[in-house]
Amino acid sequence: MCRLPAMINPTRRLYPSDMTDDEWAIWEPVLPAVPLHPNFPEPKYSRRELLNGVLYRMRTGCQWRHLPHTFPPWQSTASHFYRWRNSGVFERARDKMRRSERQAQGRHAEPTLGVVDSQSVKATEVGGEKGFDAGKKVKGRKRHILVDCLGLLLAVTVTAASVQDRDGLVAVAEKRSSTPIGLKKILVDSAYNGDVIAQFTGRTGVPVEITKPPEGSKGFSVVRIRWVVERTFGWLNRERLLSKSYERTIESEEAWINLATVRMLVRRASRRLPV
Repeated sequence: MCRLPAMINPTRRLYPSDMTDDEWAIWEPVLPAVPLHPNFPEPKYSRRELLNGVLYRMRTGCQWRHLPHTFPPWQSTASHFYRWRNSGVFERARDKMRRSERQAQGRHAEPTLGVVDSQSVKATEVGGEKGFDAGKKVKGRKRHILVDCLGLLLAVTVTAASVQDRDGLVAVAEKRSSTPIGLKKILVDSAYNGDVIAQFTGRTGVPVEITKPPEGSKGFSVVRIRWVVERTFGWLNRERLLSKSYERTIESEEAWINLATVRMLVRRASRRLPV
């Protein structure tokens, strides 16, 4: 059973997005300590409360300025999110938790099979890179993700929605922390074709296989193994901040996607801890 979080501020109400003690025990080792100023030897705000504020925004989709006053000031919460984003904290935590989850399910830490797909989402008026996806009739951005056979995120790249899927595959596969060399095969749908894919396979030695619905099927059809990437998009869409592209920069949007993955895996891991 997960214990409720110990309160930093005893008068603060608990939010559903708050971490439990067990979840914080998993998070704490991967979250860098807050840099201290020489004139202020003690941190003003705890890492746990700062991260709780970040998780609250991800879950509710509110603006930084609209964070409840029971959290640390929104300026401090936002600045720490950007520090963690810029230092690659969320990517490292994602990879660590993915390996742990795979081993907990009796698999090798690193996968040999990958699945790639994209999701076009509408963008708001905040600006930043965006484009028009003529196929989906969506003006905004496109999220290209590479997952393993369990649907666990290996890498993510966000581009303008006008970028072709086949170009996104190359970008997201080569963004994987250990490069795609460890993968033996990547599964995709029929949108991934052309010379770009052939050049990628020739350069990396990783074959890209197009999987199709069963013969004679009409409308939407679940494709064996490759369907897990659609489930991953469903997991990510549970976070309201990811329902649209709200961020000005693609770096921030990628960070939120990685953070959403870590949050999910941390909760899974906390449930396996002994009572």
